[in-house]
Amino acid sequence: MRGEARRYLENAKACLRQALVEGGTYTDIKYVQEACGTAYLAVLKAIDAALIRRGVDEKDLPQSVEAYREALQKHLAPKDGKLLRDFEKLYKLLHIAGYYRALLDDVKILREVFTMAKTFIRRLGA
Repeated sequence: MRGEARRYLENAKACLRQALVEGGTYTDIKYVQEACGTAYLAVLKAIDAALIRRGVDEKDLPQSVEAYREALQKHLAPKDGKLLRDFEKLYKLLHIAGYYRALLDDVKILREVFTMAKTFIRRLGA
């Protein structure tokens, strides 16, 4: 599962490349939504892989965003609140703003958010 998060993130980037751009803005939000949803899944896959390496059984992996928060606090970030804060940012940006609400259409902002996701995934060793 170690490379799965990176594969998801690469798929998200490929999807984003399909979107038309005019003046620094994505004009076809469908591809942006799909890319953001896939990038968020990459973040979740990275957390799953890190939890499994910490001894969490695959059947006990989180099934909700709240369960992911709890797992991060308990297993991966008990003394490092930055990891949890970064997860919250990615949840809000990728899942809520990008995928669910379709609020992200700026090329520069999306590039920065995808860089944040890549950094988060690397921090978890995925």
